[in-house]
Amino acid sequence: QVQLVESGGGLVQAGASLRLSCAASGRTSSSYAGGWFRQAPGKDREFVAAISWSGSWAYYSDSAKGRFTISRDNAKNTVYLQMNSLKPEDTAVYYCAALDPYYCSGYGCYEAALSYNYWGQGTQVTVSS
Repeated sequence: QVQLVESGGGLVQAGASLRLSCAASGRTSSSYAGGWFRQAPGKDREFVAAISWSGSWAYYSDSAKGRFTISRDNAKNTVYLQMNSLKPEDTAVYYCAALDPYYCSGYGCYEAALSYNYWGQGTQVTVSS
């Protein structure tokens, strides 16, 4: 089992930056890929970014590309999401998730919430205009 806890959300103005953190505990010796998703009120949960266990590759949604950066520090068992130039449409609950890449191939797999084995409780990000 892996437990994930997000932090770093908050209320900011448009154009500001936030860094979300996702701390993992439990079975952290396994080589899980990390992902970030978000869910706005009345909308489905959507993929934001994913990163391999080694950090050698990262993948972003079109809305995140160029503004968000996913990274990880395996020594701290933490995955980060640096969000710059935030927009009101980025307002959502942000969730981190862990995926066993043994069962996943191709970017489509990493975009699908059902592919992920473990989830955090979420952290609210609100961007005012």
